[in-house]
Amino acid sequence: MSRLWMQNPNRCADEYLDGIEDFIEFARRHNPGATRIRCPCRRCNNTLWETIENVGFHLVRNGMIETYSIWNLHGEQLDNASSSNAIRVDNVEPIVDRNEQVMDIINDVFPFASTNINQEGEDDVPTPMDSAEFEQYEKLLKNANQELYPGCKSFSVLTAIVELMHGKIKYRMSNLCFDYFLGVFKRMLPTDNCLPKDHKHAQKVLNGLGLGYEKIHACKNICMLFYKEYETLDTCPICNESRFKMTSQNRTTKIPKKVMRYLPLKPRLQRLYMSTHTATDMRWHKEKRVDDEVMRHPADGEAWKEFDRTFPDFAADPRNVRLGLATDGFNPYGVLNQHHSTWPIFVFPYNLPPWKCMKKEYMMLTVLITEDPGRSIDVYLRPLVDELKDLWANGVRTYDKSTGKMFTLRAAVMWTVNDFPAYAMVSGWSTKGYMACPMCKEDVTSSWHAGKVCYLGHRRWLPWDHEWREKDKEFDGNTEPRLRPREWSGDDILEQLNRLDFAPFGKTVSRTRPSTHMNWTHKSMFFELPYWSKLKLRHNLDVMHVEKNVFDTLIGTILDIEGKTKDTIKARLDLERMGIRRGLWMNRDGDKARRDLAFFSMKPNDKKDFLKFVSSVKFPDGYASNIAHCMNVDGGKFTGLKSHDCHVFMQRLLPDFLWVFDTYCRKM
Repeated sequence: MSRLWMQNPNRCADEYLDGIEDFIEFARRHNPGATRIRCPCRRCNNTLWETIENVGFHLVRNGMIETYSIWNLHGEQLDNASSSNAIRVDNVEPIVDRNEQVMDIINDVFPFASTNINQEGEDDVPTPMDSAEFEQYEKLLKNANQELYPGCKSFSVLTAIVELMHGKIKYRMSNLCFDYFLGVFKRMLPTDNCLPKDHKHAQKVLNGLGLGYEKIHACKNICMLFYKEYETLDTCPICNESRFKMTSQNRTTKIPKKVMRYLPLKPRLQRLYMSTHTATDMRWHKEKRVDDEVMRHPADGEAWKEFDRTFPDFAADPRNVRLGLATDGFNPYGVLNQHHSTWPIFVFPYNLPPWKCMKKEYMMLTVLITEDPGRSIDVYLRPLVDELKDLWANGVRTYDKSTGKMFTLRAAVMWTVNDFPAYAMVSGWSTKGYMACPMCKEDVTSSWHAGKVCYLGHRRWLPWDHEWREKDKEFDGNTEPRLRPREWSGDDILEQLNRLDFAPFGKTVSRTRPSTHMNWTHKSMFFELPYWSKLKLRHNLDVMHVEKNVFDTLIGTILDIEGKTKDTIKARLDLERMGIRRGLWMNRDGDKARRDLAFFSMKPNDKKDFLKFVSSVKFPDGYASNIAHCMNVDGGKFTGLKSHDCHVFMQRLLPDFLWVFDTYCRKM
């Protein structure tokens, strides 16, 4: 039986789907009566047991392990040459030597440790380590070879620390909790053990693995960073605010008023090629991607292809890294502090295949801001932009583990991904007011309706001969003869920004914006990147944020939930003022007026039926959360739905229910 279908990256192809059916039939035939089998998808990796139906779903969603060509864990017999001494491994965990894994990590971090210094002049040969790197390497090697306690063969000092720190991160232990258990373990072990006494000492041992961070002081009013040429200053040259807090004269160290954490990008990108696990995958977008006009990866998009045509020298080497950048604010303290927000800035490499590039393991935190920066986010982006400029112009010499050779690694940010408020901070175009649309700019169609600014004129984007352009009563009472707004290129925007004079950053600066600036608040720092104005797509909206907002509005209006519906009294009065949708006007009786239930909203009994239907739906394991827990059938509303739940609701449940509901109403 041919199993080439397992190598097919298109998991919607008939060949792949037929192959899954063959595998499921094979598993049923060789495991009669079994309700659960091992799942060979890339995520479960033959270690988790799932129902046969869920296994089929996992194989479509996650793909099958490409190297699992002999289905021995599902009943297939090995050939005679390899099965004579074979041991059945269905219920035996693979033996993993933790000490060897730690040594592999050290070899990935220091691939030049065994390089001959006489080869230094060759470009493809790794350069030898300097004295500081070699000292770190020796310390790690010593801890990797030192027994945790005399006679311990299972754990070295470094292996024990790595295992414990991995558990701390995986289960989100605080430093105090980690210190407590580390002290307990140290007392449980023999007295001459070498386990660190607390988290601080354990962190010092791991510092040699690199990937640390820098603390950079910032002005209290976010005017500037005390960075590079300003590093030695004690006061801000813009607002004259002191850099440090007032402390007692007996204190030897000064405490800065504001600090940002910067995590250098270069060593993190280098690590992707120094690791045996990712070095080959970093070329997937060029060497293994199937180009069949189907959108599965950003490399299939027009923006990526346009970038390749504009910068062929960068595209020539598939090892050059394409990055996405994202940021958003959140409150790590929950309800304990309503006014605090933390803003991390992440980058993620698009070179990796789609089942890896968006995993949290490959998302790189570059900047950590401990407040809402507003438009002054560019102040905090300064170190990152400087590093990105150097990565574009000069690159960084990097060792490729897959080829065993050195190469010059370059990197470029393809676009940013944010929600709408963060879009304004990163792009420099305010997303509030009458000109909030960053695409239409000054040619936007907006007006005041129902107590807020509304944006009309969406029909301008339709084809010229579309039937909706000629309809008036179904929309705002007017036909739409206008062409779509002008599309601004990056060079056009840069030319416009260069003509404007913006106020410096900082909280003490006046926020008054001249009318000539339209909605521009500042010139984005990303325009300092030589390629930024040439990009076809510079900023993206996070679809999950948008979809959740649309879901809340749509379902809130259909169910007529107070506080969530858009069918309000103000909206009804506005329709009356505009002279459209007479059937939705307020029902007046003398001096009184009431809002009748709209034709698109459900009656109380229908709402209960709808919510009961949603509560009764069962999803495959891992497909969605338990949506039934979010439904309040008696109250006729829902609470606590996450973004992914809203996606499943919009794409799977709502269309089916509305079709059934519409069919039922027609029969009535």
